[in-house]
Amino acid sequence: MSIKVVILCGGLGTRLREETEIKPKPMIEIGGKPILWHIMKIYSFYGFNKFILPLGYKAEYIKNYFCNYGIMTSDNTLTMNSTTTSRIHFEVDKDRWEITFVDTEINTLKGGRIKRVESYIDTDYFHLTYGDGVANIDLLK
Repeated sequence: MSIKVVILCGGLGTRLREETEIKPKPMIEIGGKPILWHIMKIYSFYGFNKFILPLGYKAEYIKNYFCNYGIMTSDNTLTMNSTTTSRIHFEVDKDRWEITFVDTEINTLKGGRIKRVESYIDTDYFHLTYGDGVANIDLLK
């Protein structure tokens, strides 16, 4: 499906300060994976695999996690001192996510974050959710 999912990931997470001093709230782990990963897996289950993440507080933490996701979750071949490039051996059924990271700055409010990602939404409809809540919802309804 081409409907995109906007997941708000820019807040300071002040109510969980002891955790969010190190990482943004969407990256707090549940069962060894970030809340954000769980949200994306739920949407992916329903066929929604194109994500737009408006980032603010500790944006680099989220970018680093997903930019290194393939390396950290797959088999790898590292060739040192050679002209051959290294390879990541992705599983065929592995997550096929397209993630657009949008730096919306730390002090931008929710409405401003949504306005900032508008140019990346090319359909009349899109999903919008917060990056810190997981629920059992039938997204096709």
